[in-house]
Amino acid sequence: MKLRIKNHLFLSLLFVISISYAQDGKQVIINDLDSKYDHYSKIAMELWENPELGYLEENSSALFQEELKKTGFVIEKGVAGIPTAFTATYGSGSPVIGILGEFDALPGMSQSTEPFKKARVVGAPGQACGHHLFGTGSLAAAISIKDWLKSSGKSGTIRFYGTPAEEGGSGKVYMVRAGLFDDVDAVVSWHPGDENTSNPGTNLATISGKFRFNGKSSHAAAAPELGRSALDGVEGMNDLVNMLREHTTESTRIHYVITKGGDAPNIVPAEAEVYYVIRHSNRDEVKAVWDRVVKAAEGAAIGTETEMTYEIIGGTYDRLPNEVLASMMHKNMTLVGGLKYTPEEVNFAKEIQKTLGAPKPIESAGDIQPMVFTYGKASADTGDVSWNVPMAAVRAATWVPGTPPHSWQAVAAGGTGIGFKGMMVAAKTMALSAIDLYNSPEVLDKAKAEFNERRGPDFTYEALLGDRKPALDYRK
Repeated sequence: MKLRIKNHLFLSLLFVISISYAQDGKQVIINDLDSKYDHYSKIAMELWENPELGYLEENSSALFQEELKKTGFVIEKGVAGIPTAFTATYGSGSPVIGILGEFDALPGMSQSTEPFKKARVVGAPGQACGHHLFGTGSLAAAISIKDWLKSSGKSGTIRFYGTPAEEGGSGKVYMVRAGLFDDVDAVVSWHPGDENTSNPGTNLATISGKFRFNGKSSHAAAAPELGRSALDGVEGMNDLVNMLREHTTESTRIHYVITKGGDAPNIVPAEAEVYYVIRHSNRDEVKAVWDRVVKAAEGAAIGTETEMTYEIIGGTYDRLPNEVLASMMHKNMTLVGGLKYTPEEVNFAKEIQKTLGAPKPIESAGDIQPMVFTYGKASADTGDVSWNVPMAAVRAATWVPGTPPHSWQAVAAGGTGIGFKGMMVAAKTMALSAIDLYNSPEVLDKAKAEFNERRGPDFTYEALLGDRKPALDYRK
């Protein structure tokens, strides 16, 4: 009995020592990333000051590739038929851990770092979804993991994915379709936000596309009877779709914007275009609503005696949650901790919050929120990744609490220390989580088991955008 007790105490002591050693090792990684704060902030600011739209991110992509190459990664450019997409790989063997890096901006969202609305360049793009932080934070994590693999001698591979055109271009869908994730064991990711969370959950699937109407131009006053208005076709379609809203499920989302409506009011428009997005949590419902929208376009073309063509631009899956990976990332985010604002940042945040409809306590940026299951109302092409490989993503408080994405307030904070500090919280969390997966194969096994159970035995991946080539000109 005494021998058993001694053995038990010895094993307990070893366990405590191993845990302590693991925590010390994690603190080394946290400290190392802290020491590189200025370096990564500079990279993020370069993207913030020079925002590029989807599939046009030549400078952003090249900057990331250069940074990864000089640290020892092997770069593969122009993957999946997309000039700005790439992969960067270091290491060998299993497990293969993927990290996603976005960098595209949004049109017309230029904004200074002032706490009031002020465009840097009127009409220019801006980082209103924080993808300059997304990509740079993921870059920092990937390089940190590479350094750890090299120093530890651990077997495994880290792969950074340079993923363009998330904002409507479905860049990751083409990368998934091209088989670039087929050998990956798990993906750890993140996204900018207004609080620090690691929540498993799902969001909405989408199909998006452009409808183009062609008619006949004529003098709108002298010979209106000879004209056939393409704009009438667009407006007729929109009217029919707006009536359709009454006859869809409550959670269906339909958005559109007229991207071309004519050149002068005294010319009957010969060409017009409208850009639609359909969302729903159920992919089959998205397809069904899309088909009805197409019928509305066809009916409008008949009624206005115009010709209509349409093109599917993008399509994304809803996100498949993974509670095992989310829980692991939550523990690491809790270890890392949230943000601490300087007095100047507090004043900035107070001014920003005067412009927000539903501000949250500023100090909440320093908190790690409890883990809960969420049902998101937005969409992202990470959904397709999550149905092909186990994936989890955290959100970090890169914006003043209460700030919505796709807002000038998000752009403003994203160019300040508030954005950079949140970015580094995410980088540390991803780095520590990837290292846990290298060190704990049992966690990876559990994540894969949950992944397979949620997908079901009969799942077959089929991209919602079909077999079309990447829509490289959708932002031109």
